[in-house]
Amino acid sequence: MTVLTDINTASSNRTVLAIARYWQLLRVLIERNLKVRYRGSFLGIYWSLINPLISTGLYTAIFGATFASYYGNSIVNYVLAAFTGLMVMTFFSSSTSQALPSVVNNGALLNKIYLPVSIFPVSMIGSNVFQLCMGTLPLLIIITVITSKSIVNVLALFVPCLGLVFASMGVSFLVSALYVFFRDLSYFYELVIFVLGISTPIFYPSAIVPNQVKPFLQLNPLAPIIESIRQIALSGNPPDWQMAAPAVLSGLICLTVGWTCFRSWRSQFMDLL
Repeated sequence: MTVLTDINTASSNRTVLAIARYWQLLRVLIERNLKVRYRGSFLGIYWSLINPLISTGLYTAIFGATFASYYGNSIVNYVLAAFTGLMVMTFFSSSTSQALPSVVNNGALLNKIYLPVSIFPVSMIGSNVFQLCMGTLPLLIIITVITSKSIVNVLALFVPCLGLVFASMGVSFLVSALYVFFRDLSYFYELVIFVLGISTPIFYPSAIVPNQVKPFLQLNPLAPIIESIRQIALSGNPPDWQMAAPAVLSGLICLTVGWTCFRSWRSQFMDLL
């Protein structure tokens, strides 16, 4: 009995040490990613806020008057809806695109020392989560407070945001693994991001989508996330958990599929790096 207890204790200690080491490596890589990305930049991480703001202004100038009727005949409501959609799409596209070459770009390092391969796409997601928390998320929280005047809505806002992180991480695992085998994937993925952006109700209301197309729109993992964030942040009503649940579920499905593929193909990486 004592021997079994000692074995279990030793196993638990190894697990704790492995988690601590993984976290330390992750923190170092996130810091490195941010320093390299914004070295010499005047605004730094706040570009992650400026980009969706500029895009929102552009979409409002072109489509605001046309689609305002779907948002209570209010240009302001359209601006807020477009901003939340662009926030989600910007985070997803930038984090997954940056994670795509992360394993290959660190192939020389992996050939020299042992590191958990998954740390590289995860660090890219972590860098973008930090940007999100320092850039667009505080503005979204302020909007939520103004529209709902409820701390419950502010806290509920993190539920679909968690789904967004899960979805981005799952796709990052998948594309970073595929890129090891197919080095021209980056060109194809640009097209995927474009199609995903067009098929996501970012600058247009989902109400205008034809009924024949809506079933395909429901396959888009970002659509329920955007709709849930808009409901919580912009409607002024209490959180609708029936909308928030699919947002998290879609993220978990992406994460499960991506991690399963990454883990299955990981043993073949070193022969190709």
